[in-house]
Amino acid sequence: MKKTHITQSALAAAVIAGAFYSSCVRQPELVHDRPENPNFVIIFNDDLGYGDVGSAGTKLINTPNIDRMEREGVRLTNHYSSAHVCTPSRAGLLTGRYPIRSGMAHGVLFPNSDRGLPHDEVTLAGALKEAGYNTAMFGKWHLGTVDVSWPTHHGFDYFYGIPYSNDMVPLPMYENTEVIEEELNQQDITRRLTLAAVDYIHEFASEPFFIYLAHPMPHVPLFASEAFEGMSAAGLYGEVIEEIDWSLGEIMHALSKAGIDDRTMVIFTSDNGPWFEGSTGGLRERKGGTSYEGGFNVPFIVRWPGQLPAGQVSDAISMNFDVFPTLLKLAGAGKPNDRIIDGKDIWPVLAEDALTPHEFLYFFDNETITAIRTQRWKFVVYSRYRDWLSLFQGGHRGSRHYYHPGLLFDLETDPEEQFSYTRENPEVVARMLEILNKGREELEALGIKTQP
Repeated sequence: MKKTHITQSALAAAVIAGAFYSSCVRQPELVHDRPENPNFVIIFNDDLGYGDVGSAGTKLINTPNIDRMEREGVRLTNHYSSAHVCTPSRAGLLTGRYPIRSGMAHGVLFPNSDRGLPHDEVTLAGALKEAGYNTAMFGKWHLGTVDVSWPTHHGFDYFYGIPYSNDMVPLPMYENTEVIEEELNQQDITRRLTLAAVDYIHEFASEPFFIYLAHPMPHVPLFASEAFEGMSAAGLYGEVIEEIDWSLGEIMHALSKAGIDDRTMVIFTSDNGPWFEGSTGGLRERKGGTSYEGGFNVPFIVRWPGQLPAGQVSDAISMNFDVFPTLLKLAGAGKPNDRIIDGKDIWPVLAEDALTPHEFLYFFDNETITAIRTQRWKFVVYSRYRDWLSLFQGGHRGSRHYYHPGLLFDLETDPEEQFSYTRENPEVVARMLEILNKGREELEALGIKTQP
């Protein structure tokens, strides 16, 4: 695929033009007929916090294109990653399943890991490719470097990116299966990935395509192109987010220029909550080990001119594995019937502001069920404190034995999870314990240890 180069002065001009473009474009009226084989673009950020962007974001970070996407699309305020760290959350997104079902639930993969996404897992890219789509991935993979786990072995026609997190060494840059740089210069990686994705849009504008743009940042270490240096009131972290915002603007501009804006769904989200910097928007705790909202609740914005209502906000609970069945249904492609698909079709939530299709969602720490979420309630039975799990739900520490059913949070009135109402709601606790035991029994039947 031909690569495009851009000067820093041209990039700066593009930033200004993108901001102007975002203020001029008007969304068309909703139409009743959906186009056949629509295009899909998923922009999957790494460690982007719920409070980093858009209407939930800090005033220190300028995100005009993300703001525009919110105005012209749908935002879900209770959307969760399927894990609080990189590898399993990506497995959940691409397979439509809890990561524990694909063997990807335990931590993150490293350069020397000898495992990865199993060859028999059906990915979103693979299913769409079977339905006649061109499929491409740009950015961070992090689902294994063994041959059977590589992007091009899991449905992607084209891969341009890095194999794992940007803090791991060595950090090579790949095109398909070929190393094109032994050690990546990360300063311009957001720009390079964006321009490659824009090229792809123009190359396949007349055919259905699926683009998975997985930005390696704001995972640390942080890098921003020269044109963004000193541009943000939030320091380097803010510069990274503002360049990601520029990237989104370039993608939307390319879709408009190619005349396919109204036949393309764009999803903007994150793999988990923020790490050392960034904002959870007031939600409790951050990525890695947590059972609380700040590690799992992530931005989720969807834009599709003419098909989705502008400016709609929904509090219906959903998880990133819902993207799998939703996109397959829109593409007219069947989902696999030989395995459990945990995701649900959330098109009615997006298009009609319908109620959630989920009765409940499980949260995991590795293979352990640590919390359960219903539309109103969050029930936490384990959460990490320093280097061990706090056992709210039974267990012992040293010679001290104790039992506590768990922490019950009312997220309608207390979204920051500050106060437990376990004592006041015994019937809710009883139902949560029933759901918890059902999940444990199912996993234990598969030989999976479900408690630490």
